[in-house]
Amino acid sequence: MAKAASERSTNGLHVSHEVLPTEGLYVDHLCHAYGNRRVVEDVAFGLAAGDVHCLVGPSGCGKTTILRLIAGLEPLQGGRVIIDGVVVAEPGRAVPTENRRIGLMFQDFALFPHLRIGDNVAFGLTDLERKERRRRAADLLAHLSLGAHIDAYPHMLSGGEQQRVALARALAPHPRLMLLDEPFSSLDATLREQVRDDTIALLRAEGTPVLMVTHDAEEAVRVADRIHVMLEGRILQSGTPAELYSHPASPFVAGFFGPPNRFKGWVLAGEVSTPLGPMKVEHLADGTAVDVLIRPEGLHPTKQLNGKEPHFDVHRIRDLGTNRVLELKLADGPVLSVRMTSYADFEAGDTVTVDVDPGQVHIYPTDRRTS
Repeated sequence: MAKAASERSTNGLHVSHEVLPTEGLYVDHLCHAYGNRRVVEDVAFGLAAGDVHCLVGPSGCGKTTILRLIAGLEPLQGGRVIIDGVVVAEPGRAVPTENRRIGLMFQDFALFPHLRIGDNVAFGLTDLERKERRRRAADLLAHLSLGAHIDAYPHMLSGGEQQRVALARALAPHPRLMLLDEPFSSLDATLREQVRDDTIALLRAEGTPVLMVTHDAEEAVRVADRIHVMLEGRILQSGTPAELYSHPASPFVAGFFGPPNRFKGWVLAGEVSTPLGPMKVEHLADGTAVDVLIRPEGLHPTKQLNGKEPHFDVHRIRDLGTNRVLELKLADGPVLSVRMTSYADFEAGDTVTVDVDPGQVHIYPTDRRTS
């Protein structure tokens, strides 16, 4: 972006005349370090009103630090944070956290145990009269099916109900942005899905842009309009769930959807040899060392051998509810993982051949940094 010719300050907010997004969040090349350790490196993305984005990646990759920088809980060392066209943080200048109108939800519900539920929700509405605070709290609690608990205390509610109260409290001041840091991880699987879906539905209905940190790939795919896959402080790839699934930019991103079958080889005459047969490689030169990744759902076994090679033995079957995972063993070769529906008619000891969906094959020049 071109720098503005002039700048001004309004109510402590830094306003620039350069062209900035007028709504939502824009993170402009954030950098951050703790001592000599760089934890965020040149991170940039934006989300508009009503968008839900997820930051995903292993522990220590910088996800939570980015949330803290956006919220103003850490001083910004490099880059800018822009909300609704206003620069709220840049090196040496920051709008206080309480003036950014950001909603925060973390693993810890942090409800006030001595306050009733309605008062917990209305706690931050200091600019409203008591009757208006009560009305706003009641409306939000009703949306979350908690209207009957407005006069209860937190210890009288279940974990899922307390999480919804925390959401109502964060939404009560009409935040311009909601930041979620693993907010559902402490809930059991069934409750987690229900509370998460209710939470995201309410946030979308309110038109609040949402940035969520999660370690759960399935959760990110279910809720996010766009996913930012991080490793070692950098965003490796951003895209819709479908884009990341169909066109992963690296082995690490390809593995985001679950452990793939991996083979190593070299490109020769436009192909790479694998235990499943040769795979075409059109984008790499002969002699290139490569990693071949094939997703378990991209393998289709059949008991109709018809003289086809190679043959695999069904070594083990794991039933996972709606899916079955077959482990296929090639004599003196690797064990392959195949994911199928629970209705797949195979038994341990069956002999099969395997067809490969070329759309589920991803081939990369060997790169230990992103594999």
